[in-house]
Amino acid sequence: MKKILLSIIVCLLAGIGVASAQLPAVTLKTIDGTSVCCDTLNNGGKPFIIDFFATWCKPCNRELSAIAEVYDEWQDETGLKIYAVSIDQGQNINKVKPLVDQNEWEYEVLLDPNSELLKALGGQMIPFVVVIDGQGNIVSKHSGYTDGAEAELLDEVRHLEQ
Repeated sequence: MKKILLSIIVCLLAGIGVASAQLPAVTLKTIDGTSVCCDTLNNGGKPFIIDFFATWCKPCNRELSAIAEVYDEWQDETGLKIYAVSIDQGQNINKVKPLVDQNEWEYEVLLDPNSELLKALGGQMIPFVVVIDGQGNIVSKHSGYTDGAEAELLDEVRHLEQ
């Protein structure tokens, strides 16, 4: 019984840690080559999302394309900003900008070729989405994508504004 109670307490404390966690100080580059320190990412006091993808990941591309279709509406309603972070490496890193341009994604795109930020945030598979509140606290993390899951993300962001 004591072990079960201790396990519950540890899980609750771990959950509190996720809710108040801040972004790590990992430096990435934009697709234009500018360095960005991730612990400075923000959206002027409004929530934002970090969405990890790769050019070869079909679920990732479906997710980012589905969000792109409603991104203007999301921004008008909630002020939401999305950072799309590519984990492409080597020669594939040269495919990121053409993919972004081809799909007309209006996200700020960062490059994480060594998956440093992905690993620092506890991501193991992509797509991996991190939702951050207006104070810069990580409030949730999601792995994988199914059609329609973007609506759940919007609901989550709406809940943050209440």
